[in-house]
Amino acid sequence: MDDFQRNAVKQMLDYIESHLSFPISLYQLAQTGGYSAWHAARLFKEATGTSPFSYIRSRRLAAAAHQLGVGKQNIIDVAMDFVFDSHEGFTRAFTKQFGMNPSDFRKALATYHARTAQLTISEGEKCMETVFVQVIDRMERKAVVKFAHKASDYFEYCEEVGCEIWDTLGSIKGALFEPIGMWMPKNMRKLGTGEYVQGVEVPVDYKGEIPEGFDSITLPACKMMVFQGPAYEDEHFEQAITNLWELMKTYDPKLYGFEWADEDGPRFQLAPMGYRGYIEARPVRALNQN
Repeated sequence: MDDFQRNAVKQMLDYIESHLSFPISLYQLAQTGGYSAWHAARLFKEATGTSPFSYIRSRRLAAAAHQLGVGKQNIIDVAMDFVFDSHEGFTRAFTKQFGMNPSDFRKALATYHARTAQLTISEGEKCMETVFVQVIDRMERKAVVKFAHKASDYFEYCEEVGCEIWDTLGSIKGALFEPIGMWMPKNMRKLGTGEYVQGVEVPVDYKGEIPEGFDSITLPACKMMVFQGPAYEDEHFEQAITNLWELMKTYDPKLYGFEWADEDGPRFQLAPMGYRGYIEARPVRALNQN
């Protein structure tokens, strides 16, 4: 992709950001980028890894989630503000994106704020990035997981058990949320297994099929502080993860009434997807909790 094409995609992205509350057609995006509708869609997917309309929906849902966290509007009003034509359609899309429906999201939102952090990027320059932080309640549930013997991170895990595990986890019917990578605390590790596992959460009464070579474990109810970094180009996913990790190292949950509680549950990461930013969560406990 040459500079002219990158600029066209940037213009389309800027147009989307300034029109999240308005209908957006592929023709309008193509006009903004200066290409035919077919060519504009192809360039957009090449640059972002997703189609224009998938990206638009994800950005609208992220903006709606922010509005639910900071505002007092009715859910249907938030849905209409971001061009969803029904409460049901908005709820389905929101649940698929965030793992809980809008009502539960609002109830579980113990804190929601944006923090601007100064981070060092690889070239040694400084940049300002906005990271959204929220605390959610995770109910008691089970997880269908594939253990490794020594892995402590994603790359070691793939070397040991392969990288196709994610597809198997994504095919499990009845899952509560999307697959995750988890760093298991010592008190929750199975004997002879490593720190890092991949799995998918299912209801505590799950009776479905467990794929061969996988296990079912119970995860206790806990609170999770979820960090969501800014959107990034997919080829820069490692830098996006590093940036968020650097912020999490210095983040003090006590400023917001919480403390780290790593023994309460596994820290987890969602699959890195540039359009939504890198997302990772760490267990916390309210300071006034006995």
